Amino acid sequence: MTDPHLDRLIDLAFEEDLASAGDVTTRATVPPGTRGIAVVRAKESLVLAGVDVFTRVFARLDPSVQLELHHRDGAVVDKGTAVITARGGAHSLLIGERPALNFVMRLSGIATLTAQMVAAVRGTGAQIVDTRKTTPGWRQIEKAAVRAGGGGNHRTGLFDGVLIKDNHLEAAGGVRAAVQGARASAHHLLKIEVECATLAQVDECLAMGVDALLLDNMDEPTMVEAVRRVRAHPSQQGPGALRIVLEASGNMTLERLPKVAATGVDLISMGALTHQARSCDLSMKLKLEP
Repeated sequence: MTDPHLDRLIDLAFEEDLASAGDVTTRATVPPGTRGIAVVRAKESLVLAGVDVFTRVFARLDPSVQLELHHRDGAVVDKGTAVITARGGAHSLLIGERPALNFVMRLSGIATLTAQMVAAVRGTGAQIVDTRKTTPGWRQIEKAAVRAGGGGNHRTGLFDGVLIKDNHLEAAGGVRAAVQGARASAHHLLKIEVECATLAQVDECLAMGVDALLLDNMDEPTMVEAVRRVRAHPSQQGPGALRIVLEASGNMTLERLPKVAATGVDLISMGALTHQARSCDLSMKLKLEP
């Protein structure tokens, strides 16, 4: 995420907490000039993510706060592990505590869930990727959390890839019309992917020469047949053939993933990585500086 975007997100978090009155509790109870040491610990086993965002929160609030990063994004940490130590003015540590932890807890939850899904397909050749089902404004940092968990990123937005879905097909009048329209308007660097709910749509896409197919809500036997048809197609033969990417999506669960991966698809996209992840439990404990 670009710094200006992240800074706006952090500023919004502070606005929610401080409004115009500021931290009335800290101002009333903690003498000015008090200094402290705060340790962030994992209260459960997790895959860490959001460390750079945590760092940026305190840089935005008070650049004099010193952070010691014991672990970075992608680290697997056990319950009780210290992940960050912060030293500085107690007022700044107390004000920054909740916004900074909220980012790390949420992003670590995404990384941890992603790591579980990635482990379920390890060795199959299939890659777990995310979707656009992200928290508004958080997309870039949530996608970074998916990467921290070992997953991959699908397109960032509507601007960096053509994905013709069921509603596009309905509005355009079918596969042929939609693909022809995409070819006529999309620049040469944009790949064209089409969502297919049936084998008939797979055949239509093969005839049109698309770059990728999204096999949506298919059962495993239908996926196996779709993969067979694509890999056996004349366009996929020979050393110079451009491989059509096959993506599976829809109703994916941890238990189902190995079966879907075994069908031979290249990608398994999961909105659940971001919209079903629960925040991990981390805490920050403050002590006075000796």
